[in-house]
Amino acid sequence: MESVSTILSMMDPARDLTVEAAQAIGARFMSGSSSKSIPFVKMKALLDSRSDRDIVDGLRRVISMIYLNKPALPYFSSVVKNVANPNIEVKKLVYIYLLHYAESDPDLALLSVNAIQKSLGDQNPQVRAMALRTMAGMRVPVISQIVFLAIKRGVSDLSPHVRKAAALAIPKCYQLDPNTLPQLTDHISTLLGDKQYFVVGPAAQAFLQVCPDRIDLLHRHYRGLVKKLVDMDEWGQLATLQLLLVYSRKCFPTKRQKITKVNKKSFYDDEDDETEVTEEYTDVVHPDLGVLLKSCEILLQSRNSSIVVAAASCLLYLGTADHVKETAGPLVALMRGPPEIQQVVLPNIVLIALKHAHLFVRYTTHFMINGRDTRQTWRLKMELLTLIFPHANSQVKALILNELEAFAHSVEFEQIQEAVRAIGRCAQSDARSSSRCFKVLLDQISSFDNVLVSEVLTVLRHLIQRDPQAHRKTITRLARNLDRTTSPEARATIIWLVGEFAGQDRDNNIAPDVLRILIRSFSDECEEAKQQIVLLAAKVYLQYLQDQSINSAEEQPHGSDEPNETNGQTDEAVEYQRGMDHPIPKLWSYLLTLVRYDTSYDLRDRMRLFRALLANPSSTQLASLMILAPKPVPHTPSPSEIRQDLTLGSSTLALGKDVAGINGLPGYVGLPDWVEAGKEPDPKLRDELDVSKEEYVSQANRITSVAASQRLDEAIKDQGLESAVRKGTSSTKNKTLDDWLDENEDEDADGDETESEEEETESGEEVTDSDGDDESDEENDQDPQQALMAKG
Repeated sequence: MESVSTILSMMDPARDLTVEAAQAIGARFMSGSSSKSIPFVKMKALLDSRSDRDIVDGLRRVISMIYLNKPALPYFSSVVKNVANPNIEVKKLVYIYLLHYAESDPDLALLSVNAIQKSLGDQNPQVRAMALRTMAGMRVPVISQIVFLAIKRGVSDLSPHVRKAAALAIPKCYQLDPNTLPQLTDHISTLLGDKQYFVVGPAAQAFLQVCPDRIDLLHRHYRGLVKKLVDMDEWGQLATLQLLLVYSRKCFPTKRQKITKVNKKSFYDDEDDETEVTEEYTDVVHPDLGVLLKSCEILLQSRNSSIVVAAASCLLYLGTADHVKETAGPLVALMRGPPEIQQVVLPNIVLIALKHAHLFVRYTTHFMINGRDTRQTWRLKMELLTLIFPHANSQVKALILNELEAFAHSVEFEQIQEAVRAIGRCAQSDARSSSRCFKVLLDQISSFDNVLVSEVLTVLRHLIQRDPQAHRKTITRLARNLDRTTSPEARATIIWLVGEFAGQDRDNNIAPDVLRILIRSFSDECEEAKQQIVLLAAKVYLQYLQDQSINSAEEQPHGSDEPNETNGQTDEAVEYQRGMDHPIPKLWSYLLTLVRYDTSYDLRDRMRLFRALLANPSSTQLASLMILAPKPVPHTPSPSEIRQDLTLGSSTLALGKDVAGINGLPGYVGLPDWVEAGKEPDPKLRDELDVSKEEYVSQANRITSVAASQRLDEAIKDQGLESAVRKGTSSTKNKTLDDWLDENEDEDADGDETESEEEETESGEEVTDSDGDDESDEENDQDPQQALMAKG
């Protein structure tokens, strides 16, 4: 029987462990059906049980009900009374429950505050941190003073985990009671100077939420923040980078240094020196700011995409062109991530490319459009290709044009529209490649896709307006395609181009012939084309009247003011009679009749206006001013130019002003301006640190490979042994090789004696104080340089 009882006693712990393991695994897969299967009475029995195992089981079921959005408030009293349970697993689950339901029943939540407050003095730092975090997250205004006292106690705690919890609790305490701001500011200043890097990060977050304008608190902690930046956790790095970015803009003014370069043109030394002196201005970076920029360059290799973008933001807004150059590769590397990251990173790359597009030329293939790209992603990629285009070589330009031309034949209307507009922007940005872009667009005119043709003609119109004289043949080619063009927008665009630019070449003016052809099918045209036909007719008739007035002025003899009479008619009447026989006035009169009976009110009103302007052939100044006035040259900007004033890495930049609004998302704050020179804070304020400025800068600029002799010299200077070393070196100047060898043999003998003495002491023999004094005297008699080498 004893053996059986022994076996059973050994099996009980194994059974308990098996049950606990099964419960731990089952808790992960617990669903709503398991909670439904347990009635309310049985659930309260689990929570009121004396066994920690049952209590944990009941609490897990209650927590699962919370996350399944099921009512768990009826178990509040049964859960809260377990807050004093010493089991840490029970405490965790009770604290989670309190964070969810403390606001629902503040009176019952106050009953647990006493037990939570007692946990602040627990020996386990994890329990203290959880208690502080729970008390601050309960959001009960009555306990604001208790939370403040708990934070005050946590700031001076020996455990860094508790200090971190205190830093995270400061913003919550400020929301409960804003009157505690002065005391909380002091606590933030204390935590910013903490020696543990994972305490400084939450302190930076608390600073940004509670007192972001108190830059004076950061002066003496600036160097410590920069030094701990690389070792912080990801959330701490984000907050600290944002903090240091604002601090640097407000405390480090921009400086430019004038550099004079002298270039010698003479090749031989005996020739007269011909020098060319050039002056350049370069940006000068403050030493403290330079250390921050070096830390940001290290953070560009982070695995977290948000940290890479934040570090790139600091380098863009604080560094020089050389620092911005370092951001291109890490940002492009983020394009290998999932589509969500690409959609956030691409607006930041575009923002940098608007000013530094040449940095991304080597990464052109990374911006090729994939069939799985979202609408916003391929739009930004097309925009990047157009920004890179003027800085690329001929091969890359051909690759970009082929990519855009391929998507111009897409089945989606938006892709066709964006691809054609992108080709137009490429032609505007690079005059040398505009002819090639023009050829690509002209090849699309013969397409049967009305959407493509209309969009191509709109882009061509903008390009022709930039240089009309160079595209005379292009207008003729477009006019020939009127018979094959069926799109209303495309026909209207071609007619406008003919009327606007065909009349500039009076010898090869095709506008009257185009008007004659269009009038035949005027009644079958769409309203947009009819409006442009009427405008074309007005321009053609106005140019005819101007030519007639010029010819009559040349034929009239000089000095004769009175009109001549021929068969009882004046010259004006004769000229008018001759003009009515010309085809252009007949076309104009015929079109007036057609429009008079058209069904469109707008078209009839336009025709009345033109008829009134051109009613008097001898007075066409007002008509020329309104109809033939030069049009401004259109410029199609990059779509993201409206985002230039947004901060890199912000959510407002990723969403755009069309989604986030003109002023950005709530809480968005723009980048502060650089402080003016002479108004920056005293640099000595940053010297209030245990490390001097020289040592701080030398640590930041240290070289990995330092010679041993240099280290020895630095150690001698630190120990103040320069004089002793000089005496030792002066006494050894006249020694021969034999003297050195003799000294080495003596040192070896002394070493053997010391080893024997150590063995005697280890065997148990006593060593008197006098022997120790003799040994110290012998050490003092040694060469100081040898003693220093022995220490090293």
